[in-house]
Amino acid sequence: MSGTELSSTLFATFPRSDQRRKGEEYIQGLLATEGRKSIRNMAAPAGGSAREQSLHHFVSSSTWHWMPVRKALAQYVARTVAPEAYVIRRMVIPKAGDNSVGVYRRYVPELGQIRGVQQAVGVWAAAQESSVPVNWRLDIPQDWLDNGLRRRQAAIPDSVREESPEEAAVEAMLAVRDWGLPARPVVMDARDMDAMSVVRRFRSSGVPHLLRVSGSLRLTPADPAQIGRPAPESLPAQQIMSAAKLLRRPAVWRDHSPEHAMRTSLVAAVRIRGASRAPGMRGGGDMLLIGIGDSGKAWPAELWLTDLVDMNPVALLRLTKLLGRVDRDFTEISEQVGIRDYAGRSFNGWHRHATLASAAHAVAALDGTYGTYDEELRSGGGVRQAS
Repeated sequence: MSGTELSSTLFATFPRSDQRRKGEEYIQGLLATEGRKSIRNMAAPAGGSAREQSLHHFVSSSTWHWMPVRKALAQYVARTVAPEAYVIRRMVIPKAGDNSVGVYRRYVPELGQIRGVQQAVGVWAAAQESSVPVNWRLDIPQDWLDNGLRRRQAAIPDSVREESPEEAAVEAMLAVRDWGLPARPVVMDARDMDAMSVVRRFRSSGVPHLLRVSGSLRLTPADPAQIGRPAPESLPAQQIMSAAKLLRRPAVWRDHSPEHAMRTSLVAAVRIRGASRAPGMRGGGDMLLIGIGDSGKAWPAELWLTDLVDMNPVALLRLTKLLGRVDRDFTEISEQVGIRDYAGRSFNGWHRHATLASAAHAVAALDGTYGTYDEELRSGGGVRQAS
């Protein structure tokens, strides 16, 4: 993939050539700068303080809106990656101070401590070989929205309101759906959410979905005899799938390691009575509870709920593995191109940076190499592309 080709696609809506040039320079800086991708570090090799001021203005104070750029990126990625699903993934951004837009203190399980963080939700176009983030939604706590001074300093639009994790995930995906991309299911981990609220929102919007759910989620089997029950009753998902142990079948899949090793898992499916039965729903509103595990280990290791009732359980297993694909690409590419490195205070600046970092991720991911760049672009001509 050509970095300059992508840039010309992304910035086609920019009315001014200097904006298009700065967009290319910013992506180039994200790809080429070692260490933290602060604007100062990206500007240092060429132009110093003048270039730093120019890039800072382009991201924090310029007039361009990020959504047309994200739409162009998503459409480019859809043509290139041929996504199998759209994966929704939350991102936690640790912050030392309290001035970054939306920062608040909370317990972070990954760090094992309470600290200041920003939180965002991303939508990724994902296939087994590659994934690219195409949309972001930043959490803004109510304390920020109620504080007039902080809201003005961060230039938070009047339309922004506090959202639950469930609302943020659904709204981020619905924006992507409206970009004319191929229809694909949503895959996400909903264990720490109100999973049935997510299901209802997606079903009412006609978005097919595959959600990892908690074992405590209560569901009603459509056919109680399938799990040895005399009559339908609501049961925890873990109990339903434990009773369906005899339904397990082996399924082979390929992991996302560099070796792409073949793995075998056990999979079982139990039909679940739908929580709602709106006209036209697939399967009349019924869903599938999928159990996944390994031979000789506690069953089940994972539980998934989906409205893709006609899809083969092996194909569903393959889709669940896209969470791992995205986690790997987030660590190995997104973090390396500075997706969490924006240090400014403005709402618009955060979204512009996230958009350009997503574009840098696309350049690196679709070339298959991060950190080496085409000699033609080493002189500064356009976005550096992986060789």
